[in-house]
Amino acid sequence: MRGGDLNTAALFSYLSCAARVPADHPLRAIRVIVDAALEGLSSEFETLYSPIGRPSIAPEKLLRALLLQAFYSVRSERQLMEQLDYNLLFRWFVGLGMDAPIWDVTVFTKNRERLLAGDVAAKFLARVLNQPVVKTLLSDEHFSVDGTLIEAWASIKSFTPRGGGERGDGAAEDGAPKGRNAERDFHAEKRSNDTHASTTDPDARLFRKGRGKEARLCHMDHLLMENRHGLIVDATLTHATGTAEREAAITMLGRLDGRHRITLGADKAYDVADFVDRLRAIRVTPHVAQNLTNRRSAIDRRTTRHPGYAVSQRIRKRIEEAFGWIKTSGGLRKTRHRGNPRVGWTFTLTAAACNLIRLPKLLAAA
Repeated sequence: MRGGDLNTAALFSYLSCAARVPADHPLRAIRVIVDAALEGLSSEFETLYSPIGRPSIAPEKLLRALLLQAFYSVRSERQLMEQLDYNLLFRWFVGLGMDAPIWDVTVFTKNRERLLAGDVAAKFLARVLNQPVVKTLLSDEHFSVDGTLIEAWASIKSFTPRGGGERGDGAAEDGAPKGRNAERDFHAEKRSNDTHASTTDPDARLFRKGRGKEARLCHMDHLLMENRHGLIVDATLTHATGTAEREAAITMLGRLDGRHRITLGADKAYDVADFVDRLRAIRVTPHVAQNLTNRRSAIDRRTTRHPGYAVSQRIRKRIEEAFGWIKTSGGLRKTRHRGNPRVGWTFTLTAAACNLIRLPKLLAAA
């Protein structure tokens, strides 16, 4: 007998969002880790908000929503709010009831500066890693470092001469109309970061990945990975320069706990004598890939003869998996924000999301 196409909606519903989420759903294990980390940040949140006035949206809910954006590759915060309205799984993870109203998308814009000032993303990443169940997974002796380019939210047409490349009436010096998305002729024009800057994102730098590659406006992001399970232990962002990778590596190593000897795996871009000497001065064994292209490597037999060097060179490539997830699933192939502070904050939070995606399986196998 065929059933009728009837509307079976009840007048009252006594089912919660949590009851709709399967008991073995991966987000349940992630939610436990996230809640523990956010609870440890409660005192930090107290200092960021005024004790008087109208209550704001809880920062814990904002951070959970931004983590969902990375987990499920949601394109924008506006689309995130749209999905949060009808997706019961999203409502449960964020901490909203079935009848709770959805916030206006500008809530993220208004609270982002406050979260930036408190460096909440970096502290959240540290809180996740410092939990006892997670800390047992980390190596405190062997690490790898690398950097990558993230395309800036700025057109190459915005890369104009500093202080006077265009007239104030909206036209170029030669009288050609400027307008929105106007054509520009770059032929025979010598452009460099010393003489030009982007009017859209002044922190972006013109940079190319290698020989034969086109130059793009980019930010440079860096990760420090522990070698036991390939978890990210630190993340930072710098201007895209030729020395940024090595400078960021020294900065991130300086933030590590402890003063015992460790090893650091890296690719050929780090094979520079000054960088290798600085590593040895701070008790870091440089397991850096040798660059023997028309030059002499700074890494000699006293390092390469040890079996651990080959192990570090094999494992260090796993950091590319983290970069790949951050750019594809995390949605940071091209940043959605402008300026180093905002881009760096988003990159660090997405790096924490990359760890959270992997932790349930690692903890189950431990």
